[in-house]
Amino acid sequence: MPAEKYIKMTEVSERLNRLAESATLAMARMSRELKEEGYDIIALSLGEPDFDTPDFIKESAKKAIDNNFSHYTPVPGLLELREAICRKFKRDNNLDFTPNQIVCSTGAKQSLANLCLSLLNPKDEVLLPCPYWVSYVEIIKLAEGVSVEIPSTITTDFKVTPEQLEAAITPKTKLLMFSSPCNPSGTVYSKEELLAIAKMLEKYPDILIISDEIYEHINFTNAHFSIGTIPSMKERTITVNGLSKGFAMTGWRLGFIGAPLWIANACNKVQGQITSATCAIAQKAGETAMLADPKAVTTDMKNTFLRRRDMLLEKLKEIPGIKCNIPKGAFYIFPDVSYYFGKKDGDKTIENANDLCMYLLNKAHVALVSGAAFGNPECIRISYAAADDKLMEAAKRMKEKLAELK
Repeated sequence: MPAEKYIKMTEVSERLNRLAESATLAMARMSRELKEEGYDIIALSLGEPDFDTPDFIKESAKKAIDNNFSHYTPVPGLLELREAICRKFKRDNNLDFTPNQIVCSTGAKQSLANLCLSLLNPKDEVLLPCPYWVSYVEIIKLAEGVSVEIPSTITTDFKVTPEQLEAAITPKTKLLMFSSPCNPSGTVYSKEELLAIAKMLEKYPDILIISDEIYEHINFTNAHFSIGTIPSMKERTITVNGLSKGFAMTGWRLGFIGAPLWIANACNKVQGQITSATCAIAQKAGETAMLADPKAVTTDMKNTFLRRRDMLLEKLKEIPGIKCNIPKGAFYIFPDVSYYFGKKDGDKTIENANDLCMYLLNKAHVALVSGAAFGNPECIRISYAAADDKLMEAAKRMKEKLAELK
């Protein structure tokens, strides 16, 4: 066989070539590489609480190990865990599910992938209010769907209107996917705003809604509202959640959905051919977390994030040209930094947020993420899931180095 035949066998698929590397993970990788070279990098790029998993949850995992929970579980998760999630949905969100409507996965990211692979046909369209989480677009792409971005700006607190959404609907529209509280902007849609969106969607009964509520417990309005509680949306909404953010369990990898039965069955089928069930030990820990009073677990964390938000906003106000709104949830600030586009670092021009983030990484040694990856290229994402002194030092470095741009 000619040599070129062997060369082609080493090529990755076109599907993979169409896929972008996660911007948040890419910045984390570059930060690690610079740290390994000896640079003092302040990493504000990852969406991970800087808290440890509560001790009572860790104890339940240790007990599960001692009790030999080391075998395969049902694909959608242990019945006891799914029952606990049903109780959580009712208690926290006023959503009614039965255990067979729950599918537990290896993180909410897999839950979203299961949904897109289950529901999208090639060229089906997904409405994405901007900004959106970085992986939405790439997951939709993997499922051969088409992302339709609905723009927003800092002047509207990064919210979109029912009129904007309706203007983007076509006969190919299959899904609306959004998060509230939102990663990266911290935007929280109110009950009234979601009711208005639901009222518009009543005219389009074939559109399904994926409501990503992973940050529900880091909500500074104290008024989280699930769109799935609206009667006309109940049979059309898939609520996605997990343990990573509110319970500081990022590495445990446990996400879940509550969905109409036919959708839960579809996700169960997809997952059964890819990962099967998630880790049995994580499931037992998750059961304990779901049965706990969320306020007892999350209030201190939420208050810490709120204090850090206000502290960092005050420091960012001191930097000319950075425009901030006041995020209502999650642990990010998403400022408009377009003032710096066109400015120069020596002979190099800062063309966009990607350039600005690389400049700040290399010159200020602060790792941030470009808003281009989230659908708002005029912004950058700053995570304040870091110690106070790190945040203050990061703001100081940013101010100094941004002042050097001409």
